[in-house]
Order: sequence, then structure tokens, then C-alpha cells
Amino acid sequence: MTVGFPENVLAKDERVERGLHPHWLTVVVPTILGLLLAGACIAVAVVTPDDETGNRIQWIAVAVLVVIAIPAVVVPYLRWRTTHYVITTHRVMVRRGILTKNGKDITLSKITDVSFQQTVLDRLIRSGSLHIESAGDSPDENLANIPRSNEVQQLINRLIDEDDLRRRSQGRFVPDAEAGGAAGAATSADDETTAVPRQRPELAEERRRPRDLGDGNDQRL
Repeated sequence: MTVGFPENVLAKDERVERGLHPHWLTVVVPTILGLLLAGACIAVAVVTPDDETGNRIQWIAVAVLVVIAIPAVVVPYLRWRTTHYVITTHRVMVRRGILTKNGKDITLSKITDVSFQQTVLDRLIRSGSLHIESAGDSPDENLANIPRSNEVQQLINRLIDEDDLRRRSQGRFVPDAEAGGAAGAATSADDETTAVPRQRPELAEERRRPRDLGDGNDQRL
């Protein structure tokens, strides 16, 4: 998997079709801001004198820039890096969080609709948002800043169809097996019905007895 998502969460026959982070443009502004802050730090070091006062000013400037950079640069980058959108042959998995993790798994069989939305800017950068509706009590899922959102929507719809066909084919084998078992039982019953019945002991004893030749009043012709 290309996004650093742990593969040990996958089932035995589950395969990853696509793993995504949010679009890389979501970290462009923090990256530019980080470069500006680094440039400002270098500028302060250049213009301040190399003495005790200058060194104090430099350390204060570095501390201020670091305090600004943590929420404005570091946190957005970590948030981008720790957000995973993973599409497999069984489900859509969403994982978010830097320190506190949260996630959601949406089984393909429970997805009722997948739609995407693109603004003019999204179309230029080939990005967009996905809206996944699922059956049950769980809320719908909105995935923002998805790269190639229209292609991802088509991929999910294709996987839903394949998952449905797989479930139907697996469900078809069970009745066939049951039908085969029933047919075998019926054949055994027919064999028992058509088999030669065993003679009862009293009938066999009666057949071994000599037949009555009649009373003495019978006359021969």
C-alpha cells in the first residue's frame, strides 16, 4: 500500500484497490508559510548584531516563529499525512487523527449511493468531494479534497457491483448443495422403497406347513 496504511487490518481475501491522502494542494499554503517563516528567521539572524543583545533578539525571533509554525505548518502537514482514504474489495476505510485516532469502515454492501462534487477550482486541480450514503443508523460520510474524485466514485460503484455479484454467486452454491443433499436423501428413500421387502418369520413358518388336503368327504372323479 502506497500511503503507509497498515495492511494487517485487511481480511484474508481482501485486496486494496486504492489508497489516498487528501489532495497535495491542501498542504501548499502551509508549505509556503513555512518557507516564509524560515526566511524571516534567516533575515533576523543576518540583520541583528553578533553580540549579546543581537543573540537575545535572534532567540526571541526563533521562539516566536516556532510558535507560529507549529499550528500553521506542522499540524496541517501531520493532519494531511495521517488522513487515509482506503478503498478495498470489501469496504471503504477512513482513518483520521494525529494523536487521537478515529476511523470508520463502510461495507460495500451497505453503500446505497456515491456522489461527487467539484468546484471550478477542483476541476482545474482534478480534485473534489465524495458523499457516501450508507444504510443503517450510521451517518453518511463526506470525504473532502479527494484526488480524481470522479474516478474514485466510478471505482467504488464498480466494486459495489462486483461485491454484489460475488455475494450472489456464493449464495447460489448453498442451495445447490442443499438440493443435492435432498436429492441424495430422496434417492436413498426410493431405494429403500423399491428394495425387496424382508419376509416376516410367521409368513415363512406358515409356508413351511403342509397344506390341508381336505376332509374325508371329498370324492375323486
